[in-house]
Amino acid sequence: MGFGSYDESEQENQDYDTDFEDGDGVDTNENTHDGAITFDNGASNDELLSRLEEIKDQE
Repeated sequence: MGFGSYDESEQENQDYDTDFEDGDGVDTNENTHDGAITFDNGASNDELLSRLEEIKDQE
């Protein structure tokens, strides 16, 4: 067999267990977070925009 070849008989009659019980799933509400996140970088918007312009000018 060459690279990327496969045996077609391997693709036939594949049985998949699709009988899921209620307890088999993942509870998406198990780890919820009801809070707030703040971030202070110490620079004003004007300082950040000025720095951005400097970076653009360097390119």
